[in-house]
Amino acid sequence: MIPLSVCMIGKNEEKNIEKCLSALMPYGFEIIYVDTGSTDRTKELAAKHGADIYDFEWIDDFSAARNFSLEKATHDHVLILDCDEFLTKLDMEGVCAAIEAHPHGVGQICRHSYTGSEIGGNASTEEIDRVFNRRKYHYIYKIHEQVADRESDSTDYERYPVPVTADHVGYVGSAEEKQRKAKRNNELLFQEIKRNPEEPYFYFQVGQSYNLMDDYENAYVYYKKAFSLPLNLENVWVHVMANNFIAACIRTSREPEALSLYLPVYDDYAMDANFLCSIGSLYLNLTPPQPLKAVMEFVKVLQSPVSLEGADLSGAALFGMGYANELLGNFDAAQNFYEKSAAKNYAAAIQKLAADTERSF
Repeated sequence: MIPLSVCMIGKNEEKNIEKCLSALMPYGFEIIYVDTGSTDRTKELAAKHGADIYDFEWIDDFSAARNFSLEKATHDHVLILDCDEFLTKLDMEGVCAAIEAHPHGVGQICRHSYTGSEIGGNASTEEIDRVFNRRKYHYIYKIHEQVADRESDSTDYERYPVPVTADHVGYVGSAEEKQRKAKRNNELLFQEIKRNPEEPYFYFQVGQSYNLMDDYENAYVYYKKAFSLPLNLENVWVHVMANNFIAACIRTSREPEALSLYLPVYDDYAMDANFLCSIGSLYLNLTPPQPLKAVMEFVKVLQSPVSLEGADLSGAALFGMGYANELLGNFDAAQNFYEKSAAKNYAAAIQKLAADTERSF
């Protein structure tokens, strides 16, 4: 059996740390917890659950903290977790077999991310790089840190699945807190851009921060810059960026520009249900709208509804078909699609039906 060290960093995670560590205790892992300045009971609770605790002076560099945790591990192979991630499945024999079959690669765990502070409801699913040999790999980038080869700092390496699943709760804060967080993130991202102006990943992440601030004009600017640079379409984040760029174009009334950009490379993205939904939304937001073309995209989604991130887009597609039929004057059909979308727990459809019911009284 290959021994694993679980490496974690955190600050003021009192509300999450016990649940996170409780799920790890049955496996007898060495748990390395690096604290970056907690003022609550996080360290006390981590010690109670068997973690080895180390303090790290925060220097605005997530990779530095991650790499410090790797240095403190005593086993070569590590599993990286965050305090707000809760293990739901781990097959150690399967993990060891996967590592032995891919000695030079990086293992990906399956993470279900929930938008609120509680587990339940709709979740996005993603495969993230979290199991590797710490002597071969480390972290790079001050923020939105990435696993990279120690010798070349390359993030292009063999990735393989490991039988580990975790639930992740999203960041919850007021609009003002989210804006402050986004601004702090951008300060670090601008430093990375200054060091490496040809790396599209940083421009993408700046666009994400502006999205969090509801500043869609600046989000559009940075997504567009990222797409002006060479991109590796095998990276899932490139597909995420494509969808978010389209959304920013819709928000800023640039739908024709988005179509002119994506139609020539449609086949490069068309395997992603999220992208097809985004193109369908583009057609609905044109002036004048093109609902029949939108329906064609949503039908493709229903034929293969799961996105590259693992999210089921059938609810979104059914809602889009409802709106398209409403534009076409097919109100009975529209109602039918809205009801099917609501049955998938798609929030916009539920709100739409509730609003229509209120208006009927």
